[in-house]
Amino acid sequence: MSSLVVKQLFKSLFSFFLLVLLFSDTVLSFRKTLDPKKPCKHFSFYFHDILYDGDNVANATSAAIVSPPGLGNFKFGKFVIFDDPITTDKNYLSKPLARAQGFYFYDMKMDFNAWFCYTLVFNSSEYKGTLNIMGADLMMEPTRDLSVVGGTGDFFMARGIATFVTDIFQGAKYFRVKMDIKLYECY
Repeated sequence: MSSLVVKQLFKSLFSFFLLVLLFSDTVLSFRKTLDPKKPCKHFSFYFHDILYDGDNVANATSAAIVSPPGLGNFKFGKFVIFDDPITTDKNYLSKPLARAQGFYFYDMKMDFNAWFCYTLVFNSSEYKGTLNIMGADLMMEPTRDLSVVGGTGDFFMARGIATFVTDIFQGAKYFRVKMDIKLYECY
């Protein structure tokens, strides 16, 4: 009698593992594949930043909240919070499509390098929702890629790359960056 129970138990366990294997293979075969040459959404915007210098309260879109002196010539340790307009063209006075809200800090003592973390907050007739972007901005490179790590609304759970190209840099007062955003996961 006990060998019959063991055989029945073995058959049941074998059937269970066979079903698990069958369903796990089915789930894997429906996984989305990402094609780096074919993003599901692609757009370009301009990021405008005017750093507060003590005299430009009305126009400033960012402010350094920590700027330790004496740490070298590359602004190491400077921490900036911003609420910058995002436009579809190079004109700062164009109607913003979104706002970039977040921070960056300079994190390299021997060269200009910053680390960005911000949310693009869209509130236009074209887009609604947010995109979250973060990563290292190696400022001396001609192009830099930051990660798109999520989003809401029209960009629910989006993932992709935001490529930065410095369009204009006017010292510590103003810079404009072209952001070429490619999303590879769109829901």
